[in-house]
Amino acid sequence: MSSILRAAAVYGVLLLLFRISGKRSLAQITTFDAVLLLIISEAVQQALIDGDESMTNAFLLVVTLLALDVVMSVLSVRFSKVDRAINDSPIVLVEEGKFLEDSMRKVRVSADDILEQARGLRGVQSADQIRYAILERSGAITVIPQTDSAPWKA
Repeated sequence: MSSILRAAAVYGVLLLLFRISGKRSLAQITTFDAVLLLIISEAVQQALIDGDESMTNAFLLVVTLLALDVVMSVLSVRFSKVDRAINDSPIVLVEEGKFLEDSMRKVRVSADDILEQARGLRGVQSADQIRYAILERSGAITVIPQTDSAPWKA
């Protein structure tokens, strides 16, 4: 039973920490982020196992963590408040060619990050060519150009 409680506690703390740290998709992680993730996984493994290295305990931990993930996804689908608390909502970063500095600062995205995504997709070269740039829940930046009404994702 202590393994289940430890797994639930670790899941909750990691969920909170990753939620606070902000959005970022796997395609956007830096080398430092990858190293940090490996260190966290090793530290969490020690907290979860707590000297018990049995296969039964390892399977119990995996099942507990997966069950918690399924429960959180079901709660997210059923309750919009839970969904917003876990996943946040899309944030507009550029509107009609103007960078929204407060929004960008809040999510720690620079103008260069937005322009890099826009250039990589269709050759947008400046902010005035962007109608909207939106940081999606997934961490991807969707860019809607001034001349085209169809969005595309970075």
